[in-house]
Amino acid sequence: MNTDAKPAYVILVRERMIDPEEFATYGQKAREARGGHAVTPLAFYGRQEVLEGPETDGAVILRFPSFAEAQAWYRSPAYQDALQHRLKGAEYRVVIVEGV
Repeated sequence: MNTDAKPAYVILVRERMIDPEEFATYGQKAREARGGHAVTPLAFYGRQEVLEGPETDGAVILRFPSFAEAQAWYRSPAYQDALQHRLKGAEYRVVIVEGV
């Protein structure tokens, strides 16, 4: 591992639930997709207050050791399989942000 790598954060903001059953399937598959990846959940649909912008249903923040590792998790076959259920289950905004 590159010791100079900056951490990266995947921020998933759920805008609206569409299909709770599909979303439940996503949740199960997304948990399984974390295997083999150095991911640390920092926030997981906890209490929130929207200070600016439109209301949201919830948010998740995941920490990875590097931007490349966050990309590798998102693009992994296991997460891409889970993603198909998330896209049917809810509307999201998802970004990867490099830390300092």
